Amino acid sequence: MNPAILALEDGTVFEGRAFGALTERSGEVVFNTSLTGYQEIFTDPSYSGQIVVLTYPQIGNYGANDEDMESARPYIEGLAVRDFSPMVSNWRSDQAADAFLKLHNIPIIDSIDTRKLVRHLRTRGVMRGVLSSISTDVKGLIEKARSIPSMAGLDLATRVSTVGSYAWTSPVEPCSPSERIRNGEPLHHVVAYDFGIKRNILRRLVTSGCRVTVVPAGTSADDVLALRPDGVFLSNGPGDPEPLEAQAAEVQKLFGKTPIFGICLGHQILGLAMGGKTYKLKFGHRGGNHPVLNKKTNKVEITAQNHGFAVDPDSIHDNVAEITHVNLNDQTVEGLRHKSEPVFCVQYHPEAAPGPHDSLYLFDDFTRLMQEHKK
Repeated sequence: MNPAILALEDGTVFEGRAFGALTERSGEVVFNTSLTGYQEIFTDPSYSGQIVVLTYPQIGNYGANDEDMESARPYIEGLAVRDFSPMVSNWRSDQAADAFLKLHNIPIIDSIDTRKLVRHLRTRGVMRGVLSSISTDVKGLIEKARSIPSMAGLDLATRVSTVGSYAWTSPVEPCSPSERIRNGEPLHHVVAYDFGIKRNILRRLVTSGCRVTVVPAGTSADDVLALRPDGVFLSNGPGDPEPLEAQAAEVQKLFGKTPIFGICLGHQILGLAMGGKTYKLKFGHRGGNHPVLNKKTNKVEITAQNHGFAVDPDSIHDNVAEITHVNLNDQTVEGLRHKSEPVFCVQYHPEAAPGPHDSLYLFDDFTRLMQEHKK
């Protein structure tokens, strides 16, 4: 086996074995606590610019397939795991995970102490790093890690967004009996801003009875309204929300003209559009086991999350919006609702279904808002 090295900007180094592509990649080193769903993580555009550490010890054992893709390709810069399995045993597998990442020039390091690495990132905060399976120059790799751009202030959403508009028509499969009824003639037309959108969000919108038109991140409010939407959706995506001032300004122009629903980065952009501010979290929220309190129902939802920034609760004026959801681990803002307009958003991913269905009501809330707005 070829050796691999993960070097962090603070001088910490992890040495292990190389899988995937024999190459060198750099990015912000983050960790995800999900037990399954590694292919969804690989292909989530929100991980653009990041090397991902998975806390579950064995990864790769069920391979990869076309159905579990959240986008057209993987977006992670690199992968760090305790034990990467070269053997695949699953009836749904079309390809080994090793071959899948190698095809897209993504390196993997395994046989490292991921518990030690995650505890280090929790204590010191996420940091820049380089993963190399072609160089053993430790000092050189550390210097490279210190020279790459910080995630703070970085606009990655416009880089991963679609170049042109397109229609999405595929629902969630298989659907429940009640969902099949809604998969007939679409009831609503939703224009979805693509800041790095996941395919399962699009499937959920279609399953909820929507005809979906996906548009680039830089689309103006006038161009969106020209499509005559019943509602507008703001997607997840990578990077810092603060550089997206232009997008937030265009979204603000849509207030009062159409219902709006945002998820993850879309939530943060809506927070900016409501006059709020965002800030970088120490190590972010990434995984499928984050408890969130719905302040309206007083119920706890088990949620999937993937973000490194959050909306500052002190920056949201009481006369503009209310905080509807709160993270029970650290009390960060997980949901907002405008007080006078049909606009709401959540920081977490209801389409990922970790609960498994704790948060699907949000899509019904969106369709209900669109129906009421039509009257």
